[in-house]
Amino acid sequence: MTDAEDLRRRTRDLLAAHPPATTGRAEFLRARFDAGLAWVHFPEGLGGLGAPRSLQAVVDAELEAAGAPDNDPRRIGIGLGMAAPTILEYGTEEQKRRFLRPLWLGEEVWCQLFSEPGAGSDLAALGTRAVREGDEWVVDGQKVWTSSAHLARWAILIARTDPAVPKHRGITYFVCDMTDPGVEVRPLRQITGEAEFNEVFLTGVRIPDAHRLGDVGDGWRVAQTTLNNERVAIGGMRLPREGGMIGPVARTWRERPELRTHELHQRLLTLWVETEAARLTGERLRQQLVAGQPGPEGAGMKLSFARLNQEISGLEVELRGEEGLLYDDWTMRRPEHVDFTGRDAGYRYLRAKGNSIEGGTSEVLLNIVAERVLGLPAEPRTDKDVTWKDLAR
Repeated sequence: MTDAEDLRRRTRDLLAAHPPATTGRAEFLRARFDAGLAWVHFPEGLGGLGAPRSLQAVVDAELEAAGAPDNDPRRIGIGLGMAAPTILEYGTEEQKRRFLRPLWLGEEVWCQLFSEPGAGSDLAALGTRAVREGDEWVVDGQKVWTSSAHLARWAILIARTDPAVPKHRGITYFVCDMTDPGVEVRPLRQITGEAEFNEVFLTGVRIPDAHRLGDVGDGWRVAQTTLNNERVAIGGMRLPREGGMIGPVARTWRERPELRTHELHQRLLTLWVETEAARLTGERLRQQLVAGQPGPEGAGMKLSFARLNQEISGLEVELRGEEGLLYDDWTMRRPEHVDFTGRDAGYRYLRAKGNSIEGGTSEVLLNIVAERVLGLPAEPRTDKDVTWKDLAR
């Protein structure tokens, strides 16, 4: 049984054999993965040791103290937070060994081909088709709001394989090769001026059946694993006190007394307390994950994350007065990740508008919390038992 002391010993052995000061970043990360110290709760041979998830913090603390490099988790967040847990739960042994190591090392970036122009909040209404031809599936359709598609080597994809059953059935989950000649990625420029999102057109894309995750027609159940992990990854990330959006506002308040007013003070106090409560709730949620996979509770954290980010960024713009109306750079660019705290107040205010859309709209998440967490009666759904091909569109 691996315990905290055993993990400290293993981590120190790794550091002794591969000193961060003299070992290349890629070499160190490969050695860490092969030592089972990448994600300790994964099985042996897949970057883990089958240890409790909570012990990952022991490894991370030792490595951070030694100045060891990380795998740039912001850049590969979709792979780490969404693709990896789904592959671990539903993938074949061959799939796990093919995809998980380069994913964790950051050698292969992943994206998520879920939302469509006509199937965002109502994701189960998706219309991208996958038709089987022998040992392959031919996929045609369009996806939208795809983060990092311009960087991605692989994508997690859900497509409709049977239009003659109700919409939540007849969906199948695949791993899609983004280098296939039928994949076209176009930038979607946002209100920030950047294009971190993309729209993706799929025309005759051929996916081998060996890249299917789960059973044919069972893609909605597989997708729930991805979506639950996504909400925890977005709303339940580990932060120190005054981490995230509240940090810049608190620093400005302390450093710029001439900007203070009583009304802004009351609002800042309220948001500071709510942010701290959300941070501690997220810590409790991560502790609960030690016992199993994320459940619908992650929807509540994602809801809180979106609301707080929008209110805090709005307060920051007001606090800064005329300065808050400035914007540093409207240049069209395609970033590798979102940097909330590395840009100015104007960027934070504009980018936070997307928080209530990405990772599940707040309206849909409210339904999830009401029905699956609080146990309230389900909202009437007249299309639940109607075959997808007969739905009004």
